[in-house]
Amino acid sequence: MIRKMKQDEIDEVGEIWLNGNLEAHDFVDKNYWLNYLDDVKEQFKQADIYVYDEQGIQGFAGLKDEYIAGIFVKKEFRNHGVGKKLLDYLKQHYDKLSLDVYEKNYGARKFYQHNNFTVSLEDVDPDNDEKEYHLVWNKG
Repeated sequence: MIRKMKQDEIDEVGEIWLNGNLEAHDFVDKNYWLNYLDDVKEQFKQADIYVYDEQGIQGFAGLKDEYIAGIFVKKEFRNHGVGKKLLDYLKQHYDKLSLDVYEKNYGARKFYQHNNFTVSLEDVDPDNDEKEYHLVWNKG
């Protein structure tokens, strides 16, 4: 079931965020993610966080307006449709979605492009000098 995150789940969701970033972005210094964790937990309070809860939180999607800050799934539940279910849920409730993804994060790029997101801009993340793409999806 997909539902909004409860405030007392911030630490658990934060751990999913941290582990997901460490696993997907081995090209970024791990201290970047470790140092950013507390800030991200604060940002969770200002965003809409949707969790996929099936006998415990398996993953989540973070959304600020129409911008997807990320979809993260616990390692043991990846490639079981959790990310797709979260993305489909967002697509049902929004007419337009956008996000940024690193060029080297091939799995995420493939996932979003397979789900009808298109590249609208190429840029470089000033925080770590990595090339990234801005992807958009519009309800058709």
